[in-house]
Amino acid sequence: MRIHTGEKPYKCDVCMSEFSRKEHLRDHMRIHTEEKSYKCDVCLSEFAEKGTLNRHMRIHTGEKPHKCGVCMSQFARKEYLRIHMRIHTGEKPYKCDVCVSLFTTKGSLKEHMKIHTGEKPHKCGVCMSEFTRKEHLRNHMRIHTGEKPYKCNICMSKFAEKGQLKKHMRIHTGEKPYKCGVCMSEFTINGNLRKHMRIHTGEKPHKCGVCMSEFSRKESLRNHMRIHTEEKPYKCDVCMSKFAEKGQLKKHMRKHTGEKPYKCGVCISEFSLKENLRKPMRIHTGEKPYKCGVCMSEFTINGNLRKHTRIHTGEKPHKCGVCIHV
Repeated sequence: MRIHTGEKPYKCDVCMSEFSRKEHLRDHMRIHTEEKSYKCDVCLSEFAEKGTLNRHMRIHTGEKPHKCGVCMSQFARKEYLRIHMRIHTGEKPYKCDVCVSLFTTKGSLKEHMKIHTGEKPHKCGVCMSEFTRKEHLRNHMRIHTGEKPYKCNICMSKFAEKGQLKKHMRIHTGEKPYKCGVCMSEFTINGNLRKHMRIHTGEKPHKCGVCMSEFSRKESLRNHMRIHTEEKPYKCDVCMSKFAEKGQLKKHMRKHTGEKPYKCGVCISEFSLKENLRKPMRIHTGEKPYKCGVCMSEFTINGNLRKHTRIHTGEKPHKCGVCIHV
């Protein structure tokens, strides 16, 4: 009847907690006395209450008596099922007092609070880097150990983090979950969509400290800096020519391989460079984008316009070495 009446006649003399049953008070008192009279026969762990020992034993037996009625997931403890159910209900009872973010578990809120406090309790013993979460430190340690526990079952590539494998799998599945709201272009990772959006916004967050040129992508700035440093890290193994960008080396290699990947759809002519294909295509389309500002004559390529303008300027850059005629 005490369940219905709420009567709790048994009181703890230490902390004044009240209980409806005498055995509950007895179990509670072990918190204060630190008595642990229930022992696990498998691993010899000790517990103050019989119920705690029973729950512990499920670690060894693998018993999971609490089942989710929605997705049939099973759990060893009732409270684990209760937390799991929030995935289905969308319940997030734990709120951050700083930014009002909501969380399904108290532990998730606790981890989140470190963003606001700046607390980074997990430190790398090798390079002293600090992290807010234990799993972030664990992932970081793989940089030092070289461990890559996540393997692609298709191409056998290995990754240090589960998220990296997940992103990689989209190469095989063709999945592109990130879509541009402006031009509907699709991307495999969110970072690529973010970079793409700068085409539409015109944002150029990466600035050259030498000439103040601005770039939308970090790698574009890195390539640009080689103009100032004159660094040319990409070398041709055939003729030893050096290049500032990987793409320049790739184009150059076609001189040696004879590869001509750009084909004209009209006359089947082939070209090693995309820009070389663009020029002859104007023969087929009749496009003449270069116009003389004096007589309005039009030309398919800029070089022809440049030669033509000498008619108007009188420029004669080519001189005979024998008779000095120009």
